[in-house]
Amino acid sequence: MPNLLADLRRINGPGHVLTESDVVAGYATDWTRRYAGHAACVVRPGSTSQVSDVVRACAAHGAQVITQGGNTGLVGGSVPSPATSEPARVILSTRRLASLGPVDLAAAQVTAGAGVTIARLAAHAASAGLRYGVDLASRDSATVGGTIATNAGGIHTIRYGSTRSQLVGLTAVLADGSVVGNLSGLTAGDNGYDLGHLLTGSEGTLAVITEARLLLRPAEPAAAVLFCGLAGIAETAELTGRLKSTVPGLLAAEYVDAAGLTLAREAFGLPSPLNSRHPGYLLAEIAGTHGPRDVADYLAELTEPLSLPADTVIAQDARGMAALWAYRERLTEAIATAGIPHKIDVAVPADELGTFSAELNGVVRAAARSNGACASRAGPGPGPGDPPLVIVFGHVGVGNLHVNVLGPDPADTRVDAAVARLAAAHGGSVAAEHGVGRAKTEWLAWTKSPAEIAAMRAIKKALDPAGLLNPGVLLPPAVPPSS
Repeated sequence: MPNLLADLRRINGPGHVLTESDVVAGYATDWTRRYAGHAACVVRPGSTSQVSDVVRACAAHGAQVITQGGNTGLVGGSVPSPATSEPARVILSTRRLASLGPVDLAAAQVTAGAGVTIARLAAHAASAGLRYGVDLASRDSATVGGTIATNAGGIHTIRYGSTRSQLVGLTAVLADGSVVGNLSGLTAGDNGYDLGHLLTGSEGTLAVITEARLLLRPAEPAAAVLFCGLAGIAETAELTGRLKSTVPGLLAAEYVDAAGLTLAREAFGLPSPLNSRHPGYLLAEIAGTHGPRDVADYLAELTEPLSLPADTVIAQDARGMAALWAYRERLTEAIATAGIPHKIDVAVPADELGTFSAELNGVVRAAARSNGACASRAGPGPGPGDPPLVIVFGHVGVGNLHVNVLGPDPADTRVDAAVARLAAAHGGSVAAEHGVGRAKTEWLAWTKSPAEIAAMRAIKKALDPAGLLNPGVLLPPAVPPSS
């Protein structure tokens, strides 16, 4: 360890190698407070060349490298293992990789360091009259590198696609310190394997991403936000489908269930958005493609007029739209006030959302019963003896649901596994925009075939033969050969 620390200080400067136990512990604990590990230090390189030297030094000393951006994940993918045994672990923070190049208006592209936050990138694009397609509630903390690592989507995925759809090049450092990638932004031609798309969703297991070339979109200011009360998520998905097929400027379609809306209102003193209570709610944002007309008139005049629910409000001014978005944007914060939630990020096909939702509470309660009583009350959430509180919200237009369960002990993963298995049973994915991380590795086989997992292992072995990059993340534990 002393020799490794000396090398890291020489590369980065003493001020960018953090070893104080309380400081390191802050980096080694993820946002949910459910996952924490042990690391020898935190290193903060400021350039691709420094990242390369850091990785070479770690490889020479046999130290593992855990790459971390904004640390806003939910599955322990950006924090080290809790094991205390060797080898040493180094958290490589990308926060100083914060360069942001000028917007290339001809190509509608920009080059950004891995540590640039999504909020800063969005403001930079907006200053040039363009828009970055990925937007998340954690935009002030989430970074470009982190969102590439998990292929995050966010609230505008229905319009622009996930991060992979925005990526036109990157620079990365492999496990031996080699620098690979291309930032030309060229989208034509065929040059063999696309390393950028391979690294998207790889969760730091194949390389350390240092820069990215990103596609920007024409600015599409929101002209209206609809907030509708519906009978449940199946009806919400059906209405979203009709909006997608008939409204050319649909920017977002978000689902919030009744429990989530109630909690957000109670936590922040928000008024009721509608006249009545409903089992589910759709928040839809529409761009200004309809001209200056009132949105309600525009929707009624479509070739296939939309029959919106009777209990619907439409805001067309900035203040009114922000007020409606608050019920969705502040929901994560509201849940955190009620205790430490189990946050299970899954994806389910649109035509299976209704049956998945109908079975969800029963599955959660059965798993919670096997876990015993609810944990001690830590806020307005369930107390001992109470049934778990299930809150579902998410990007209904692409089937990405955030299932939050309050009550069961945060350290017990049986509820998480039950929800993920239910998603898999309905043709979905056990992981969506927050990745597999450490939490879901053993569940990957529920949605990936043995051949697919073997191919993933082969790629990992080829690019990181010593297994130093983010070990224990994404891939299931290897099964030892039988004797």
